[in-house]
Amino acid sequence: MNRSLIRRIIIAIILLLVAYGIVFVWQRVPIITAFAAKGMCSSVFLAGKGPARVKAEDLSFFPISLANSKVDYNEMSVTSTVFGLAKRKAIYREGNGAVIVLQTPEEELRKTFFKFPEPGYLQDSLSWPKGDLLADTLPSGVNLKRLHELLDTCFDQPGSEARKKTLGIAVVYQNQLIAEEYLHGYNFKTLFHGWSMTKSITGAWAGILADIGLLDPEEPVGIEEWENDERSKITVKDVIQMSTGLDWYENYFTISDATIMLMNSEDMLASVTDNKPVHPAGTYWNYSSGDANLLSGIIRNRLMDDNLYHTGLYLDLLHPVGMLNTKVETDARGLFVASSYSYGTVRDWARFGMLFLNNGVVAGDTILSTEWVDFMKTPAEASDGKYAGTFWLQEPQEQNALTDVPNDVFFADGFLGQRIYIIPSKNLVVVRMGYGLSNFNLNNFLSEVIKTLPE
Repeated sequence: MNRSLIRRIIIAIILLLVAYGIVFVWQRVPIITAFAAKGMCSSVFLAGKGPARVKAEDLSFFPISLANSKVDYNEMSVTSTVFGLAKRKAIYREGNGAVIVLQTPEEELRKTFFKFPEPGYLQDSLSWPKGDLLADTLPSGVNLKRLHELLDTCFDQPGSEARKKTLGIAVVYQNQLIAEEYLHGYNFKTLFHGWSMTKSITGAWAGILADIGLLDPEEPVGIEEWENDERSKITVKDVIQMSTGLDWYENYFTISDATIMLMNSEDMLASVTDNKPVHPAGTYWNYSSGDANLLSGIIRNRLMDDNLYHTGLYLDLLHPVGMLNTKVETDARGLFVASSYSYGTVRDWARFGMLFLNNGVVAGDTILSTEWVDFMKTPAEASDGKYAGTFWLQEPQEQNALTDVPNDVFFADGFLGQRIYIIPSKNLVVVRMGYGLSNFNLNNFLSEVIKTLPE
């Protein structure tokens, strides 16, 4: 074979690889820019963070870090590109949160708004947990010095390399907030993105509706398009336990059902109902943000009134628990994005954990039945003990396995290292909000927290 032919073959191979690389990247760039625009818009206009911190924290991981985002404070919007390409815009709507502009004209999206219902009380003058007044005395036997020294090690120091990537921590023991700490510039009023911890919020709301007879976990989901096929057998319980058997691929670092739903769909319920069954309902567990938004759609359908739907989450659950700062965003069709889009303070997330530590009771009021609390932490049959009813029982990644933590632990889990751990045997709730886990050992952190408590 002569050199000229070899050279042509090499050039052809290189060109093919370059072409494949361009196609591979180009298909993903609109997902990257949509992710960045939506994340920046929510963090700036809902959570009140500065754009530089959003880019350095919420949007710091590859490939999302490739995006360049421009914030327009006058029109409350964010436009993101990668090298000037694949422009995506997100706008902020009062009450409904941020949304990516896709098919629906921007002016139509801006017409949708929602006025939050009044909670009927102020937290500044109320005692913990519904309020922010903390007790002067703490439970005896806690090694507070060691606990605070531990928390100090969980945060990156100002000006240092971002390694631990912790934003805020709260420790609740015997129903008292015994320690909290924040990354420089943040405090107990700062809102942080909860990501998939929103799933657990929705699971709790479903329980409140089940307790009053508006939702039956054993009944079919009632999706009209599914009436004449195998999907008609899917129950509400299957949805809550992520055992619907629907075809679904969950991966936030590439093109997947999850990223298409969140970044390229105006109707997230339709993104799920269009999916075909690949396993009989209840026989196969598959982690699915689609199932979470399906549950949100089921609740909306059962209530049959959008005002009841949009106010109910706050009046039924968030406000009675004391989560007055927590907000859940909707898609372009008004569906609560139950899979991913909630923002709340560290204290609010701790209050949510306390709801389950105390078997559904907050400050003497029963918010959720003991039966539903038990259901939410009972393993889904098909999950091999990993997952329950929107709560995790085991860390999804093996490197994060909780080998030195009591077996009764259950928790809400967010995409970038957000956690609410509930450990009934230790009368303990621990919240860790962050934007990465690569240098943060969850097992060591929790086990060390437990060592500061009395035997």
